[in-house]
Amino acid sequence: MRMSILLFLIYRMLWISSKVNPRFKRFIRKARVRLMIKTADGRHARLFVFENGRVSTATGPDHRFDAALVWQDPGTAVSVMLKRSQEAIFYAAAEGKLKLEGMSVYALWFDEAVKQAL
Repeated sequence: MRMSILLFLIYRMLWISSKVNPRFKRFIRKARVRLMIKTADGRHARLFVFENGRVSTATGPDHRFDAALVWQDPGTAVSVMLKRSQEAIFYAAAEGKLKLEGMSVYALWFDEAVKQAL
């Protein structure tokens, strides 16, 4: 439940920034990115869609994506994402608790988008 709420809050933050933050608007203006954040079992999943300056979302694991961050379990996902630390993400990946599917450049782009939205 906490992971679903966190993913929704990330979406709302991105959506609001797409409306009021000029720097973020410029950053996403020409983007066409579909990034999924989910657990390995698929019980928690949200797709973030950036297209022509708009941000939208869809829930569930059965969507096409350019890149996906696949977390071993929701507890790990929440604790690492709330830390907002590159080091925590690195260690989660090194320990096999986070896997990347798809093209890593989109995951890096998404990380930069979140930073600019803040």
